Order: sequence, then C-alpha cells, then structure tokens
Amino acid sequence: MTFASLGLCSPLLLAVRELGYEAPTPVQRAAIPAILAGCDLWASAQTGSGKTAAFALPILELLSRAQAPHPRPVRALVVVPTRELAVQIGQAIERYARDLPEPPKTCVAVGGVSINPQMMALGGGADLVVGTPGRLLDLVEQNALDLASVQMLVLDEADRLLALGFADELSRLLALLPSERQCLLFSATFPPKVTRFAEQLLREPVRINVDAGAAPSADVLTQRVIEIDAGDRTRLLQHLLRTDAWPQLLVFVASRDGADEVTLQLARAGVSVAALHSHLTQAARTQALSDFKARRIQVLVATDLAARGLDIAQLPAVVNYDLPRSAMDYVHRIGRTGRAGDKGVAVSFVSAATAAHFRLIEKRHQLSLEREQVAGLTPKELTVPPRDVHGGVKGKRKSKKDKLREAAARAESSAGDGKKS
Repeated sequence: MTFASLGLCSPLLLAVRELGYEAPTPVQRAAIPAILAGCDLWASAQTGSGKTAAFALPILELLSRAQAPHPRPVRALVVVPTRELAVQIGQAIERYARDLPEPPKTCVAVGGVSINPQMMALGGGADLVVGTPGRLLDLVEQNALDLASVQMLVLDEADRLLALGFADELSRLLALLPSERQCLLFSATFPPKVTRFAEQLLREPVRINVDAGAAPSADVLTQRVIEIDAGDRTRLLQHLLRTDAWPQLLVFVASRDGADEVTLQLARAGVSVAALHSHLTQAARTQALSDFKARRIQVLVATDLAARGLDIAQLPAVVNYDLPRSAMDYVHRIGRTGRAGDKGVAVSFVSAATAAHFRLIEKRHQLSLEREQVAGLTPKELTVPPRDVHGGVKGKRKSKKDKLREAAARAESSAGDGKKS
C-alpha cells in the first residue's frame, strides 16, 4: 500500500516524499482512510509507529477540501499532555502542509511562556490549534480562542492526559465543543479510566490496535542490562560514553533533582549535557531539547517528560539510569531509539534494590535479558536470588510455608528422640 492509495491529495503526497516516507506504517494504513471517512477513532499503537502523521495528514486533507472563511474559525483541535509534544506536533503539521496551495493557519498553545504572543497569533482565528489543556482554557477565558466551530478533536497520549490529572480540564474543554464532531483518541495504553473516558467520548469508533505496548523488535533495538551499585551509576555512565562513543545519548532518571545532579556530574567531567524536567522554565526546556536535536550537546538527562511522543531523529542510544516506575513506561523510554528504520541500543542500570523491579518489567514484556557487569565497576551489593522450579523468585527470607515445614520436622524429630529415650 502507498500513501497515494489512501486518498491524500498531491501536495500532501509530495510532502511525505520530501520527508523520506516510503510507505505508510500499519497505524497510518488503518487510521487515514477511517478519518477521511468521518469516523471516530480509538487507536493504540506501538511507540514510534507514526501516530502524528496518522492523524495530521487526513486532517490537513479534510481542511484543504473546504475554503477557509475569514475570520478563520478553529476547525481542528489537538490536545496533548506536554508542551514539548505540542510544539513537535505543530512543527510536523507545518512540514506536511508546506506544499498545499493555501496551508491552514496552525497555532500552538502551551503554558510556561507568556500568553500574549499566543493571543496575537490567534488574531483573525486559526484553522488548527495544538495545545495543552490548561493553556487552551486560559485562551478561552481571555476571549482569544473560540472552540464552538471545532469539527475534529484529537486527544493524543490520552492515558498520559488522564494520568497527569487533566480530567477536569478535559471535561471543561469538551463542554465548549459542539456535540457533533469527529473524535480521534490515541493512547498507548487503555487502563480502566481511559477506557471509560473513551466509551463516553466516542461514537461507534473504528478500533485500531497495532502492537500496542510491545517492546521494539530485537532486529532494530538491542536491549542491555548492566548490574551496578547505585552509587557507581554515574561512573558507569561516563565509562559507556567513552567506550561506546555514542554521538548522542538520552538518559532517563526518576526525579527532577536526580536529573540536575547527574547533569552536574557529567558537566564536571567535561560532557556537553543538559537537563529536561518540569521545574525548568519553558525557555530552558525548549533550549535543551533544541540543542539536543541539533546535536549541539551530546547528552540529555530527562525525566519521563521525554518518554512519550518526542521524536529525536537517529538517536543511537537510551540509558535507564533509574528504572521507570511503570513497566509500560519502559517501552516508551526505550522506544525513543531504534525508530524509522534506524537501529538503537537501550541500556538499563540494575542495582540490588531494583533487581526485583526489573524482573517484573521483563515479565510484563516477556523478556529475558542477559545481565552484564563491567570490570572495575563490579557491584558489591548485588545478589541475584535463585529462581525456584515454578519460575518464582525466592529471596533470603524464608516463606511462611518453609517455616511451618521446618517446625513440623523439628517436632517430629523431638518425638522420635523421646521414644528412643
């Protein structure tokens, strides 16, 4: 199947060719015709599967078929959980639309920066708005944004939207939209909260599930596990930067303070590095991501803010300095590398304290990864519990059943000794 067979116009086909898209991905093959047909969509797809193009291309096609009135009413709204993802989607839409005779006016609305430039950009209206929930509501309250004419609504990374506490704001946004609209919901996972939300929002949706939540193939992504004491992780990270000579590396940590500390230690060692987390100003976040994408810095140390949706071209490697709290987030993190046909490496640091958690991650994704150790950084704390015959993990503490068996054996032994005497 080709993009031409999906019903897209010539200018959009030219744009995808210029961007090097050879053939539509599975989610694009399924989503684009359904969206063009006016159907609601309930889609889940593996990270790096081309979801942005799956909804952006057909939306641009539909917008281009009708001449935009003046002032321009907002006809398409894309709601996302993070500022970085909103900016990235806005940039992608501009690239896809550049060859259209009259490209739709697209505005990106995110918090963390002054609202005034966004209000000015919305002067005269906009065809398509991409934004985070809080800033969209701010613009509505300032009478800079009117959502009464929205025909197409996209909720991207819906599970993250709800997990990050946007449920109330989403409800307020939905109340501002016309009841007759096309809804497209993309979510990497569908926990009960998201499923209930989707069932209330969507009308007879087309369901798409393309290897959602699956770990990337070993053909494109090599997964490594290195056992290390927690206190030696930064030394190990510096060692890998020297020996593996990655031109770029994305490092995931668990907290904002952790990101700042690792960034400081790497900078002291002469590594070009920046941090990315939610406590930075939006200007600092934008600069860090821009510098990393432009290869002006070698290492980006990030919280899970960077685990979803962000597309960093030809990223060779990812390191889990801290393991993700959620087993599902493991897939999203390592999915930042090994994308678009390129090969990648994902390395996870495992200490004595996190060994059991990583076994849960392996179980969730049906993995069995070999453990490595690095000479000179051999862990002193790590103990690998033996596996029992049933596949479980037995630790040093005796189970309740073991204690009962031992007590019964002692009682039987005492009774035997009594008979002999």
